[in-house]
Parts: sequence; C-alpha cells; structure tokens
Amino acid sequence: MQYIIFITVSLGLLLSSISGTSVAVAFPAIIESFHTSLITAGWVFTIYQIASTIVMPLIGKLSDIIGRKLTFILCLLMYILGSFLSAIAPTIEVLIIARFIQAIGGGGFMPSAVGIVAEEFPESRQKAIGLFSSIFPIGQILGPNLGGWLVSTLGWRSVFWINIPFGLIVLITSIFMLRKDDKVGGKIDFKGAVYMTVFLSSLLASLSVIGNTINGVSIAIASSLLIICIIFFILFIKQEISSKEPILDIEILKSPPFVAANIYNFIYGMAIIGVMSLIPTFAMDVYNMNVFESGFVLTPRSIGMIVSSFVVSMYLEKWGYRWPMIFGTIVTAFSLILLGIEPHNVEILGMAFGGMGIMLIIMTISGVGVGASAPASNNACIELMPDRVSTITGIRGMFRGSGGAISMTIATIILHQFANIGLGFKIIFMSLAALTLLTIPVIFMMPSASKPREIITPEIGFQEAKGMNSSA
Repeated sequence: MQYIIFITVSLGLLLSSISGTSVAVAFPAIIESFHTSLITAGWVFTIYQIASTIVMPLIGKLSDIIGRKLTFILCLLMYILGSFLSAIAPTIEVLIIARFIQAIGGGGFMPSAVGIVAEEFPESRQKAIGLFSSIFPIGQILGPNLGGWLVSTLGWRSVFWINIPFGLIVLITSIFMLRKDDKVGGKIDFKGAVYMTVFLSSLLASLSVIGNTINGVSIAIASSLLIICIIFFILFIKQEISSKEPILDIEILKSPPFVAANIYNFIYGMAIIGVMSLIPTFAMDVYNMNVFESGFVLTPRSIGMIVSSFVVSMYLEKWGYRWPMIFGTIVTAFSLILLGIEPHNVEILGMAFGGMGIMLIIMTISGVGVGASAPASNNACIELMPDRVSTITGIRGMFRGSGGAISMTIATIILHQFANIGLGFKIIFMSLAALTLLTIPVIFMMPSASKPREIITPEIGFQEAKGMNSSA
C-alpha cells in the first residue's frame, strides 16, 4: 500500500513537471495562434511562476490544517480545471487566467505530496523524500520530447488536453488509495494570506515587468509595484506577529537554523532555477546551436540529477545532510564556472569536443551537483519542524521560487547591457558561482542528520535543533 501511495503522489508531481516543460515547447505556436506579442505571451509562463510561488506556503499551511489527502485532491482538481480552460482558451487573456488556476494546483502538489510521503514512510523518511525529489527531473526529460511530438502532430492545445485523462487517473487513485491523515488543526489566517499574496505577487510582477522591457514606462510600473510590495510586506509582518495562527511564524523564521535554510534555498533558486532557463539561449548565442540542439543540452542535466539524487537518497542516513549538500554546492559552482569560461574545442583524454560535447559535459556536471544536494537540503529543512512537513516544504518552495524569479530578472537586465551577449553570460555565471560557494558556511548552521528528539517549537527555543547543529 505504501508504494502505491508513493507512486500516486509521484505521478501528480510528474504530471506538473511534464506540463511545465511541454508548454515551453508549445510557446512559439501559442504566439502564432493568437497573433500576440512575445511580451504578452510571456505572461503564460510568468503568471504560472508567480502563482505557484505564492501558493506554496499557503497550501503547505492548509495541508497541515485540513489534512494532506484533501489538500492534494483539491490541488488535482484545480490543476485539471486549469488544464481544461487552457485547452479551450479562445484568447491569450483567457489562457493566462487559466494558467493562473493551473498554477494553484501545480504549485500545491509539492507541499501536500511531501507531507503524504513523510507520513507513509516515517522510518525511512529521508530516503523516501530523497527519491521523491528525483521525480521532477524525469518530467524535465519527458516534457520537451512529448511536447514536441504533441505540438507537431496535434497542435499546441494538446499539451493541455493530455493533462486531463492522466490527471483524472491520479485523482481517482488518490480518492481511493490515499489514507485519511491526521489533521494538525488550527485556522487559516485569511488576512495574513491576503497580505502575503499581494506583497509577493507585486514583488514578482515588478521583477517580471522590468525583466521583459527596460524603459521609462516599465520602470515606473515596476517602482509602483515595489511600493505596493513594501506596504503589504509591513502589513503582513504586523499581522503575523499578532495572529494566533500565523501562516509564517515569525519566531520560527528568526531562528538561526531556519534563517540558514531560507538563505540556502533562496540562493539555490537563484543559481539552479532562474538562470538555468537561459541555458538554451546561451547555447545558441555562444555555441551557435540550433533550437533543437539548445534544448537537448538540458537532457544530460536531468539525467545527472536523477542518478545522483538516487544515490544520495540511498545513503542519506549514513552520510547525513551536510556533506552531500557541500559536495553538491561545490560541483554546481564548478559547472557555473565552466559555463562562465565558455570553453571551445576542448581535448580530453585525446578526444576533441566541440560546442555540443562541451555543453553536454557541463550540464551533466551541473545535474550531478543539483541532484546530490536536493535530497539532503529537502530533508534538512523538514528536520527543523517535522510536525509541519507541508508548511516547511511550502516555505522552502517560496524562497526557491523567489530566488529564481529575482535571478532571472537580474540576468535579463545584465544581458540587455551588453552588445556581446557572451560577456554578459560570463558575468552572470561567475557571479552565481561565487554566490553559490558562499552558502557553504550557511550549510553548517543547518541540521547535520536526523536524530530522535522532541518536536521543535518556538516554546522550547529550538534547543534540539541547536544540538543537531553542534554535532558532526
């Protein structure tokens, strides 16, 4: 039964992962179909990123209150509804709204699903969550290939239609196979939820606006959105301090282990999620690859992630959390440095490698680094507050998503400043490599391994977490 449940929630995450990459393949066809501009069509992705980032901590909190099974099912329903509305969208505006609905479900899969996995495998939680982390890169391999075939044979709407039958299968399986879990209880802080939604959405929207176009109008819009962000951020903090049932407990967030975890996840998002979406552009501009080749270079990265994530997950209890994270961080930084060097015509062991070969090697290295650190960092965050698995997973996702959005905007601005785009990429990758290496001291503030202890709460001052931090 455990493994059927694991497969069920994994299929939900896989569905979301495949959809995200397949929509990217359908993007040119969407622009052509609606006869719209690149900037307007770009909101098909932007709105999904904003909504999924915002919804993660909210869904995480909701999951701990009303139960993970019900939350997971609700997310599936929202995802299926969003996919259906996307498939029949008559205008680009309707498609953007439909993607917003789809993102609420897609963004909620991870917090609720991780909670289900943690409950089903209490004795081997680290291994189960580590293996669960390898599902997403599988979708990143399948998505572009499946999406390319669907778009070329059935049109761009098919990448949304295909979600519905598979989504319904996962939905039916979830209803009958998932156990009715225990509820932590509590209430939703609706006022805090509104404040957080406004301040995060205005922040991410301002970054998107300035990232798409840099001119007087975009700067004015982005500035206005940032002012709104600051106002509602202050309101949010005041609300969370006074609320009896806060969405984000300020006392918890102020504790050194949580600060360290959030810093790590934010920089992780900057280096791994945001700028990596520019890799196809980098491959085309620096190595003169065509569209197919530039997309294909991402495949070995996903394979590297799957392999290293699986290996680390198997030995996580033996190795602990810190050393896989340190290894993964160093390897990831090394891959960023290689990208910044922009090597050409390299010879290794007597074999010559051109642009394609070089990119395949670098992307494999990058995948090994990311895959090694992901299971450890995911479990280390949960170790801080194991009775709030979904909430912690949601907060982690929010910081990673925000980091990705910010790095993407900064990278776009930097690239706009250089006629030689290769020089712009060099600055971006080298800066991110340095920033990634700076997270190594932060890792030592996070739990080193899983140990029996009391549930960590603000009332006991995180004494057990501090004990874990002091142990090797």
